[in-house]
Amino acid sequence: MGEEEPPLTRYVNGWGRPGDRSLIVFDEFVPVGAAWYRLFTDDDAGFGFIDDETPELAIAVVPSRRGPRLRPRAPGRLARPRTKDGFDAISLSVAKDNPARHLYERYGFEPVREDDGAVVMRADLRAERP
Repeated sequence: MGEEEPPLTRYVNGWGRPGDRSLIVFDEFVPVGAAWYRLFTDDDAGFGFIDDETPELAIAVVPSRRGPRLRPRAPGRLARPRTKDGFDAISLSVAKDNPARHLYERYGFEPVREDDGAVVMRADLRAERP
């Protein structure tokens, strides 16, 4: 039996602990997406875990609202709060064939490693962005 995947509940259980930050995207007063990040430890690592000082970013968008109109908002809008929180970097995990990977690269995320069809990416928050 292979290694068990981390449960998705770890991204939201006990929300509000130090290092948690979120953003909800509304379209005409209807929530259509959310982005959040949180810190993990090596013992309780998420899919995009790098280390216990780098929060992992998660993004969820209602399927009918996915596409270029909504996608660019979340990573850029989370950039301001995350630098206020004092983090030097942020990570995420994305499927190798997910078109959003190119969006993350535009926001400065660079591949760190590949895990079972996914790419773990990291963005340096201290770097200047256009």
